Amino acid sequence: MKIIDGTNAVLGRLASYVAKEALKGEEFVILNCDKVVVTGNKKNIQGKFQERRSRGGSSQKGPFHIKTSERVVKRTIRGMLPDHRAGRGRVAFKKIKCFNGVPKEFEEAKKIISGKPNPNKFIFVKEMIQ
Repeated sequence: MKIIDGTNAVLGRLASYVAKEALKGEEFVILNCDKVVVTGNKKNIQGKFQERRSRGGSSQKGPFHIKTSERVVKRTIRGMLPDHRAGRGRVAFKKIKCFNGVPKEFEEAKKIISGKPNPNKFIFVKEMIQ
């Protein structure tokens, strides 16, 4: 099992790495999902996300849009897996766990630090959802 600290990690790069390795059979725990970074213009990113969230069908049929940062990260990883409903994509998706913050069982564990200093234009996943 690999434990990744998502602080200052770029969302797309983190997601593609985790998806590839999960398909090979590795299990992953991603911590601090609220501190993962999305690069680009802050207004454009927030605007597109809010627009996608405001679209909607009836209250019971969906589409349902996620409202927590750990689910945004997990959903991004899901988009990089082949058919997440069946076959090896489903098996790989079950091997991925995402958390905001650090749970007690992972405080002492050795973590992979994936983030670098922030680029010029970025927004945290936590800010994007608000």
